[in-house]
Amino acid sequence: MALATGTKAPAFTLRSKNAEGLQDISLSDHLGKQKTVLLFFPLAFTSVCMQEMCDVNSSLASYSDLNAAVYGISVDSPFAQEQMAQVDGLKFPLLSDFNKEVSAAYDVLYADLLGFKGVSKRSAFVIDENGVIIYSESAEDPHDLPNFDAIKAALKG
Repeated sequence: MALATGTKAPAFTLRSKNAEGLQDISLSDHLGKQKTVLLFFPLAFTSVCMQEMCDVNSSLASYSDLNAAVYGISVDSPFAQEQMAQVDGLKFPLLSDFNKEVSAAYDVLYADLLGFKGVSKRSAFVIDENGVIIYSESAEDPHDLPNFDAIKAALKG
């Protein structure tokens, strides 16, 4: 079961890849400054994952207006994620949890999804400026998209 609201969000540093190269991004980058939205997704280049990331990308301004940084997280390599971001024209970072440590810390790993062990569940977390989870959602069915209205409501406070 995914970490519950009111829980201190586990700290992390993950890698993202873009034209400038590999970059470390940490949850602590935003503490004290803005809220953070973490969107865990199963696998790059799958239709539902691409739809989710494109939907978020098209409404990115609304997250910015709510003073929130948005990140997609999957167990894919940062190189595969970079390609997906380029193909979809994503304007927010995708973070590689290749070692599955962050997905495990947030308790959002499938034991088995279509024969693949340790794939991130489609999950959403909103973390406030103090590092506390104020919204938590995780789907057992990888086809179920997060409730974006509820995520934005949590950001509004």
